[in-house]
Amino acid sequence: MKLYIRNMACESCKVLVKEELVKLGKQPLHVDLGEVDVKGKLSEKEKKQFAAAIKKAGLELTASKEGLLIDKIKATITEYVANADQIRSNLSTYLSKKLNYDYAYLSSYFSAMQANTIEQFAISLKIEKAKEMLVIDGLTLTEIAHKLNYSSVAHLSAQFKKVAGLPASHFKNLNKVRRITIQSL
Repeated sequence: MKLYIRNMACESCKVLVKEELVKLGKQPLHVDLGEVDVKGKLSEKEKKQFAAAIKKAGLELTASKEGLLIDKIKATITEYVANADQIRSNLSTYLSKKLNYDYAYLSSYFSAMQANTIEQFAISLKIEKAKEMLVIDGLTLTEIAHKLNYSSVAHLSAQFKKVAGLPASHFKNLNKVRRITIQSL
């Protein structure tokens, strides 16, 4: 049986889904972002229990693939940003190859379903990652620009100020860290 799950964006989501299925006595055959193959069928009662369990983590059991492409796009962009220093292709090429869709289709679909573009989402995600690197990891802007594949520190600084509303140097000195969860982007 195939189940479709919205908002799966990371490896810990996959682990949670597997654990919850095992608690129900079900064997997950394959877990991927947005979908899981389960050996056998789930009763309506089991589906409700599973849905309630994963909802606590912000996941949602859905009846079809509708909308899952958005989640896959977001998860792939998140993966791209997390591994930016190791990936040697641009975002559009990376998305197309990973999702097996033409980038123009992905871009128009994402824009139609979301309040922003793929590029805007990716920039927001990169800036949140930059905030984390500044505050938690204590990296310099030069190191962050390199790790996130920015062409220059000036480019990172300009985007940081535009998205965060203040320069990175001021942000680092704030006592109150203003960070946004990935799910709310």
